[in-house]
Amino acid sequence: MSRYLPLLTLLALNSVAIEATIESTLTTAAPQIRMFAFDADPNSYYASSNNAGPNDHVTLVFDAPVALNAISVVTGRVKGGDALDKGVLEISTDGKTFETLAPFADGAVKADAKGRSILAVRITPSEDLKHPLAIREFTLDSTPPVTPFKYPVEVIVDVADAPEMKEWADKSARINERAYQMMCDELKSDGFTPRTVVPMAIKNDYKGVAVTYNSSRIVGATKYFKEHPADFGAMVHEMVHVVQTYKGRNNPGWLVEGLADYIRNYRWEPKKPRKLTPEQAKYDGSYQITARFLAFVMDTYDTKTVSVLNKAMREGKYSEEIFKDLTKKTLPELGEEWKASLKK
Repeated sequence: MSRYLPLLTLLALNSVAIEATIESTLTTAAPQIRMFAFDADPNSYYASSNNAGPNDHVTLVFDAPVALNAISVVTGRVKGGDALDKGVLEISTDGKTFETLAPFADGAVKADAKGRSILAVRITPSEDLKHPLAIREFTLDSTPPVTPFKYPVEVIVDVADAPEMKEWADKSARINERAYQMMCDELKSDGFTPRTVVPMAIKNDYKGVAVTYNSSRIVGATKYFKEHPADFGAMVHEMVHVVQTYKGRNNPGWLVEGLADYIRNYRWEPKKPRKLTPEQAKYDGSYQITARFLAFVMDTYDTKTVSVLNKAMREGKYSEEIFKDLTKKTLPELGEEWKASLKK
């Protein structure tokens, strides 16, 4: 093997896969969500709820530019119908200005991009269609590679109560869709299949901050988020509850909330934790306090603690003995050790 490798080969060997987001001007025909158009699954597809036209598009945006070698797209539903024949595949170097790469024919397109630096690709119909837009799959050959969505999800926003919150709610939805990939990896367990559709409503009559019902739908308070528009983390916390999907009534509330805040505060937005005195340090203090305790146990004893606790609660098998199995110490003993560590 030659020690003089081509530049792109060197880049491929030393690069990290790029993540992406996918946007559409069209409303989704749930459950055929946007992310199904780029999930490497031939049996899934995205579909719009209404007919598409030349002002519509579905756009795959990369987190960073990639050298795009080749791309192919197959449209239409898995069982047939709604294939795109009158449309183009477009590319963009900056995510704003697009140029045509190739036209669709017989519902598909395959094109050589010649290694150009590309930040986004999109599909645009050439005329008003008499059917919805359906996309089976984007397939990319690029350096670095672009990672297909491992856990496809779409947050369906309802702002009927507060239309003025649409921009905020849409941004929150996109943040949660991105964070969902990390959440599902952190909280995965055998036999668990994450949801692919999550309704999120902003309600005038809800007086709290946000709440998750039946591990399936999220409601946020209009008043709170108008007053705290930067607090997207509150909705991220609720999205963790969707992923948790815990069974039974034996799971202590302090641990359920503490684990959700652990994912939010130590995985989604890791930052220096707020100062906590030994008097405030109660392992069952819930939310951020319990999250801090879990971080202590993870750092001091076993990095699988959160994963093991999550699996047990998801299966309705939680008991305090889990802590002793992992650390050889009881839960109260761990709590006292944590308190003592804060005095140092």
